Amino acid sequence: MELGLDGRTVIVTGASGGIGRHLARRFAAEGAHVVLTYRRSPHAAELVAKEVGERAMVTAYDMADPDAPAELVRQAVDWTGGVDVLVNNAVFWGNDGPTPGQPFEDTPDADWTATLRTNIDGAVRLTRAVAPLMRASRWGRMVHISSGIATDGMSGAEYYGTAKAALHGFSRSVALNVGQDGDILSNVVAFGLTRTETNADFITEEISQHYEPTVPIGRLLSAAEVAAPVVFLGSAANTGITGQVIAVAGGA
Repeated sequence: MELGLDGRTVIVTGASGGIGRHLARRFAAEGAHVVLTYRRSPHAAELVAKEVGERAMVTAYDMADPDAPAELVRQAVDWTGGVDVLVNNAVFWGNDGPTPGQPFEDTPDADWTATLRTNIDGAVRLTRAVAPLMRASRWGRMVHISSGIATDGMSGAEYYGTAKAALHGFSRSVALNVGQDGDILSNVVAFGLTRTETNADFITEEISQHYEPTVPIGRLLSAAEVAAPVVFLGSAANTGITGQVIAVAGGA
C-alpha cells in the first residue's frame, strides 16, 4: 500500500527506544524525514538515527518545558521547511512509575501534579505548535499515543491514567476543529502491555502468564506490531479516520 509519506516531515517524540524507535524506522522506510526527540538518552537516539540514515534528525526535547515545543518545531522547519505529521509518543510516568497497592491519596502533591501537567501540557503545547503549519498547508496528521490504562484503569497509575484520558477528549475536539481547515486528522492510539527492547526485563514469564490469557489473540504485541497502525494513521493513506481512540492491544 502506498502511504504517501515520501518527503513528509514527521516529529516522533520519545524516539530514543521502545516503541518510538520502531515508529521512526517505519516512517523513514516510507520516505519520510523523521525528527527524533529524546529527553535523557542522546546516545540511544543517535543509534536510532544511524539505523534510519540521512532522513533522521535528532534533538533534545523536554515535554515539561513550556518553551520546548516552539523550539522543536522551529528546528524541524529549519531542517525541511515544515511539519506534516506529529506523533505525541513521549511519556512521563512520574518519579517512581506505577505503585500498585499504595493508596493513591498518599502520593505527594508535587508528584501527581507533575504527572498530570507534564503529560497533558506537553502533548497539548506541541499540538498547538504544529497546528498553524498544518492549517497553512491544509494537510496534516496528529497521532497521540495513549494507554489502555486510560479506560481499563490500573492500581498505582491513577494520575497517569487521568492524563491519558484527558488526551482522548483533547484529540476528539481537535479533530473537529482542524478538520474545517483542510485534510487534517487527529487520532489517539491506545496500546496495551507491549513487548519492547526497553521493557524486556520487566515483562517476566510470570507477567506474561498473567496477561496473555486476557488477550483474545493469546499473546502480547511487539513494538513493531503496534507501530504499524500508528504509521498508517499518520499517512496519506488514512483519508477518513479522525477523532477516534483506536485500541491496539491484540483485541484486549
